[in-house]
Amino acid sequence: MTTVTPEALLEPFQLGDLRLKNRVVLAPLTRARAGSERLANPLMAEYYAQRAGAGLLITEATTVSAQGNGWIHSPGIYTDEQGSAWRQVVDAVHAQGSRIFLQLWHTGRASHSSFHGGELPVAPSAIRLEGEDLHTPDGKQPYETPRALETEELPGIVADYAAAARRA
Repeated sequence: MTTVTPEALLEPFQLGDLRLKNRVVLAPLTRARAGSERLANPLMAEYYAQRAGAGLLITEATTVSAQGNGWIHSPGIYTDEQGSAWRQVVDAVHAQGSRIFLQLWHTGRASHSSFHGGELPVAPSAIRLEGEDLHTPDGKQPYETPRALETEELPGIVADYAAAARRA
């Protein structure tokens, strides 16, 4: 059996074409600092650069479409402007010799109609999320029963994820 030492955590790691300066990974954290435009900004670049001692950083959840929004001031990556805004974050992390992955997100039934101009959030099934109230643009609100997606809508959501991945 191989003995693993604490020092191994700080050794470089190679996985295919991905090389990390160490084996430390920053897990995603919801930050809500992107503003109403959902754009990555200098504050976010500074935040991630400060944590770039880790070999890999995984960003906060970032919505793949306007339909996927459901958290106040979470970033998006569904427009070219949003995609371009992430460049400052990526550059700040790469300048520290670290890698960064973007966590793609669609909030589904964990959203609220106040994020969608009064339209219900969508989910695989029309099953209301149980739990505490949701923080919305209109203050705390109870979860709503979402609208169940139609089968024909699924390719569009898959396409949203694909487009977001290309922008990332």
